[in-house]
Amino acid sequence: MKIWLDGGLRDAHSAHVSVLDHGLTVGDGVFETVKTTHGTPFALTRHLRRLGTSARGLGLPEPDLDEVRRACAAVTEANPMERGRLRITYTGGLSPLGSDRGEAVPTLVVALGEAARRPDSTAVVTVPWTRNERGALTGLKTTSYAENVVALARARQQAATEALFANTGGLLCEGTGSNVFVVLDGELHTPPLTSGCLAGITRALAVEWTGAQETDLPLDVLDRADEVFLTSTLRDIQAVSRIDGRTLPGVPGPVTAKAMRVFEERSTAEVDP
Repeated sequence: MKIWLDGGLRDAHSAHVSVLDHGLTVGDGVFETVKTTHGTPFALTRHLRRLGTSARGLGLPEPDLDEVRRACAAVTEANPMERGRLRITYTGGLSPLGSDRGEAVPTLVVALGEAARRPDSTAVVTVPWTRNERGALTGLKTTSYAENVVALARARQQAATEALFANTGGLLCEGTGSNVFVVLDGELHTPPLTSGCLAGITRALAVEWTGAQETDLPLDVLDRADEVFLTSTLRDIQAVSRIDGRTLPGVPGPVTAKAMRVFEERSTAEVDP
């Protein structure tokens, strides 16, 4: 495997990041995960735009997006595969132990691993912890992911692949690495960005391509929604067949099935929408 690290390709065994990198010591970094098909990244421009937004929100120096593009191209060319997970990581670089940043330049890592196509449906659980819609990191895709690790472990213990959060106001927010959509009386809804959810790339495209409404929704909407689905870079659109102890019949339902079909057609026709 070839990995891009700070300006060039390296073998995986020699692509070393310092133990004093701020991304390791305090989670001071941002990242993007991009789907690739036969070496072609999907929606790369949108992902790079969000990478810049996250970096600015965290107070990191502006990333050189031209360099990131070159790195992505080099890595996908050096690691041919049918379907991949392209990971772009950008951190605070070498810094003192503690929260203060040092004067070193940021660290840029781009790596590619194989990604299997997800099943058309899955099970999810709700968790007792909340997203803080007013936090300093709200809406930023940062490497501070331990909260998601804990919640996802809870989901795995209950034979599910995703955990869903409410925010501090009790409104439906998002999953550990996905956005959530619900169908009520035939209408498609998803929580607005003000709920504290991440501005998912697949979420935005699903809203644009299906006409879904952005609506404040109480968490208990999951108890009465006719259909529920998740969106994310590697899930695309994935129907939910079970929420906690509730089984949803006829999955995927008609609205979800149409959304899946539209997304498949549009994403195939437009690789960088």
